[in-house]
Amino acid sequence: MASSAAHPAFPSRSNAFGKLPERPMATFGTSTNQQRGDLQRAERERERIERENREREEQNQLSEEQKEEIKEAFHLFDLDKDLKIDYHELKVAMKALGFDLPKAEILSILQTHGAPSEPPNPNVPHHPRLLLSFRDFQSVMTQRILARDPREEILRAFELFDEGGKGKINLNDLRRVARELGEGLEEEELTAMIEEFDMDSDGAINREEFLEICMQ
Repeated sequence: MASSAAHPAFPSRSNAFGKLPERPMATFGTSTNQQRGDLQRAERERERIERENREREEQNQLSEEQKEEIKEAFHLFDLDKDLKIDYHELKVAMKALGFDLPKAEILSILQTHGAPSEPPNPNVPHHPRLLLSFRDFQSVMTQRILARDPREEILRAFELFDEGGKGKINLNDLRRVARELGEGLEEEELTAMIEEFDMDSDGAINREEFLEICMQ
């Protein structure tokens, strides 16, 4: 219907409100990339917090003695005292804690948890080595100790008593350990310990008897 003077045509949107500003497409791209970057940073932070909480919970399951053993092993074999250990240092440190692992498994730990060494001089060719920090070593060893069969831990203690690998703990072994620990035990007390747990009456405590004592 044609417009009349009494009923003028409605003005177009652009005339009534002015032309809407155009937003460049590049602005949308920048905003999207920034949001994606923020999300990735937030996700990394969330993973870091979860990992730290998990490691803290695991370490709380260790005894103070076990925590100290991990610390001592690391610092003892960190030969250059840079708070990082390489393949050879890691191998002997883990062996000292009772984990004698093959080369492939040691390398796998370094590849998973290690970081490449930094060049001492940027002007000199450098062949980076994988190094493990104390924190990562502590995390790896905590997981392995918690996953270890308690029988293995007991048998490790048995080997400390059993001098010479006889497969038995005799009275001389008890005397030696008592002396090393500074325990002033009388001969009668040591003899009574052997007699109480010596089930086959051979004058010594074998592995099975020692396990039974410790698992009670």
